[in-house]
Amino acid sequence: MRNNNTIILLLIAIIISVASCCKSPKKPFSFAFYNVENLFDTIDSDNVNDEKYLPTSTVAWNTERYNHKLDNISKVMMSMDTTGLPALFGICEVENRGVVENLIVHKNLIHAGYKIIHKDSPDERGIDVALLYKPEVYYPVKNTFIKPELKDGPESKTRDILYSKGTIYNDDTIHVFINHWVSRWGGQAETEPHRIQIAKTIKGITDSILDIVPEANIIIAGDLNDNPTDTSIYNVLYAREVLTDNSRLSNLSLKQYLDGKGSLYYKSWDMFDQIIVSNSLINGTNGLKLTSKDQVVYKQDWMLYQPREGSPRPSRTSSGKNYYGGFSDHLPVMINIEMTGK
Repeated sequence: MRNNNTIILLLIAIIISVASCCKSPKKPFSFAFYNVENLFDTIDSDNVNDEKYLPTSTVAWNTERYNHKLDNISKVMMSMDTTGLPALFGICEVENRGVVENLIVHKNLIHAGYKIIHKDSPDERGIDVALLYKPEVYYPVKNTFIKPELKDGPESKTRDILYSKGTIYNDDTIHVFINHWVSRWGGQAETEPHRIQIAKTIKGITDSILDIVPEANIIIAGDLNDNPTDTSIYNVLYAREVLTDNSRLSNLSLKQYLDGKGSLYYKSWDMFDQIIVSNSLINGTNGLKLTSKDQVVYKQDWMLYQPREGSPRPSRTSSGKNYYGGFSDHLPVMINIEMTGK
């Protein structure tokens, strides 16, 4: 009888050992965001302001130029993470789901096996946000598209906020917000109230999450069209220096911005593209932890152009009536995350 019990215990031990060996390891992963600058197809779509991106437009947006744009964007995305493409990748300024589908099956990206979270928004320019994710890393439990409550006017028809709640490796829960706030077109002061209102909306949602789970893992990322020290972000969203007292959110771009760095260039460097996280991701108190307290602004020489005067800046696709054939007027940003085992 003892021999039988010994054999049974050995079999159980072997089964557990084999199961542990076969279980996929929880590898570190990266999260990125990129404003891809007007990724439009060449088709004239109803109820979309896509006149600038048609074969008959002054930019002469044709199949060749569209494919070149996909080549450029995918090249940037592919080169960002040397260990493999980011597991979660937020993008903005995409016309529709079709262009996102064309992007993820590009030869530079198809091996990532990205899935898409996207919905057409009522934006006046016809552009949306989207989230790409690797299903073996991220499992979306709930996706919501939040319409900012803005006053009447052209800006009221803006991009939705993409909110996705999911799990990492079917274990640790994370809340992801992908944003493209109202632009400064028409003046910074004139449009600021809209960005303040969007910041209030997000703060209300994140506060409700953190009130229930104080150590919730939250990522807020996007082109916010404000700098980290502006009212909407610093005072309303209350995204402050990393681990600031009384602040629940740490802005991973603030230090770099104060050091004169940025993600796009107009008359000087601006840091509109930002990643903001809950403090638990800094401390690693809820299963996930950042490997750095700063976001990476990804910039390579081949992504830039040198003007006659001043420093190199992002090489864009087009501006007004002019076609340049570059990448984007924005630089992408990224963070790396590891598992703490808690």
